[in-house]
Amino acid sequence: MCGIAGWVDFERDLTRESATAWAMTRTMSCRGPDAEGLWSDRHAALGHRRLAVIDLAGSAQPMTAQDGEGETLVCLTFCGEIYNYRELREELSALGHHFRTAGDTEVVLRAYLQWNEGIAERLNGMFAFAVWDTRSEELLLVRDRMGVKPLFYMPTEHGVLFGSEPKAILANPLAPRTVGADGLCEILDMVKTPEAAVFSGMYEVRPGQVVRVGRRGLAKRTYWKLEAREHTDDLDTTIATVRELLEDIVTRQMISDVPLCVLLSGGLDSSTVTALAARSRAARGADAVRSFSVDFAQADERFLPDAVRGMRDAPFVRDVVAHVGSEHTEVVLDSDQLTDPVLRAAVLRAVDQPPAFWGDMWPSLYLLFQAVKRHSTVALSGEAADELFGGYRWFRNPGAVHADTFPWLTSGSARYFGGLALLDKGFLEKLDIPGYRQDRYHEALGELPVLPGESPDDRLMRKVGYLNLTRFVGTLLDRKDRMSMAVGLEVRVPFCDHRLVEYVFNTPWAMKSFDGREKSLLRAASADLLPASVTERVKSPYPATQDPAYERALRTRLAEVVSNTDSPVLPLLDPARVRRIMDRPMGDVSRPYDRGSLEMALWLDAWLTEYDVSLDL
Repeated sequence: MCGIAGWVDFERDLTRESATAWAMTRTMSCRGPDAEGLWSDRHAALGHRRLAVIDLAGSAQPMTAQDGEGETLVCLTFCGEIYNYRELREELSALGHHFRTAGDTEVVLRAYLQWNEGIAERLNGMFAFAVWDTRSEELLLVRDRMGVKPLFYMPTEHGVLFGSEPKAILANPLAPRTVGADGLCEILDMVKTPEAAVFSGMYEVRPGQVVRVGRRGLAKRTYWKLEAREHTDDLDTTIATVRELLEDIVTRQMISDVPLCVLLSGGLDSSTVTALAARSRAARGADAVRSFSVDFAQADERFLPDAVRGMRDAPFVRDVVAHVGSEHTEVVLDSDQLTDPVLRAAVLRAVDQPPAFWGDMWPSLYLLFQAVKRHSTVALSGEAADELFGGYRWFRNPGAVHADTFPWLTSGSARYFGGLALLDKGFLEKLDIPGYRQDRYHEALGELPVLPGESPDDRLMRKVGYLNLTRFVGTLLDRKDRMSMAVGLEVRVPFCDHRLVEYVFNTPWAMKSFDGREKSLLRAASADLLPASVTERVKSPYPATQDPAYERALRTRLAEVVSNTDSPVLPLLDPARVRRIMDRPMGDVSRPYDRGSLEMALWLDAWLTEYDVSLDL
């Protein structure tokens, strides 16, 4: 796992621009703490920061391939893991390719030489990479099917800038730090629009997309997308197929030359991954799998059930640990840590934009991953199972399902993604977030795959599933990627394997909910692996601190911000609203989401300050 960056310019000699190319590359040092490299040609510079996971002694990047006379044919800078690289290596060897390393990077390089941009369809994994072909003077940018690994680019007058994160692009003087209304809507609304980026002129390679840049300009090709297919398997066969896929996926994703672990919450998703990982290691005669969970200090005494968290994770985590025999570590956080200015600055630098929703989860995830990194370099996660198997409440809420908008932004669900209460009314009217949201919603509906002859109910639930898999899960994958890579930890997501996604997406809703509960298929496919307490558990989200000291610290910091006339966020805030929220009783249970508004105001101020953002409204 790594960070990549690069610059193509058909009018400059980039061999003379090494200082800028290095500056772009070194913004990715947190993603790749183990090594760095830069390759330059007249019109291309490709940079790489490495987190060594496979073939530790080899596979240095950027990696090149030469012809018989030693001339460079192509150069690759690659981020990710290819889980079928061994099979591809055998196929390429049979076709006459010779390998000098033992990792997956050279497999990608040789696969490009063999199949050009057709390489994308052949890869199983999470990846984002760039290939510069010296023969055609063209750059190829490729991103994995579900968008697990990020990849941004900014077209310039004579080429393009690209990087794993916006900061790599922003390190180049050609990149403006301007944000318009659309970029602010992307920050302030809980919808992640494919290809959109916050900074003006910047884009993200869409999941399942190839972007080719040459002298004639830029061209995009979709090599994978969700398609509607008839599901002909009966229920028993469907359950068995889900189980077989998961067993294969988890086994493949445990390939690593460095310590590997699982992230365990005690929920159905992570517990299934943990159990399958434990079985896979046992089958190979390996030691027990390591697992990690997170909780807050004094949670035993402080925890109170709320609208989304009916009980703590800890008892269920312990049940799973006892059941599968994992070597477990519970990471206990103090809420005081979450407001540490150094930590919050590190979170902001990792995200490059205000981490708008679930404010305390960003720093707590950072701290969790930091603790995990002390023992492991790779972790498996249960992310994306809710979107795939229908775990969220809005899948079973008729009002949300039938609404003419994103189901998670309907009444009863939208409050979880609030945070705009302190913003100035005139500012919000200028942005027109509702209008932007509706445009993006109808844009998504225009892509929705349709199966001829499908019942109205199945078509409706296919829509809800599609929206979750293309407009919701990306936010969670980004959060996982940024917080983990900020501390040099690679997190793999088995539920994002495209084979599983394609199969479950096309399974009728009646099968996905056959027992009347959320995630029926996954529960049935993993029931024999887990303790009964977990299979019967109601879904609960990632834990959040309930310590009133956390909200008190947020209020104190906001008071400092609004008292400083130079604070850049002041023109965006409504002073009367700020006063009202600051005067409310601490921890008012009737308004549990006020904290999100405090978070939003503070993150916006920090971002506008640290990134020297120019708002174009």
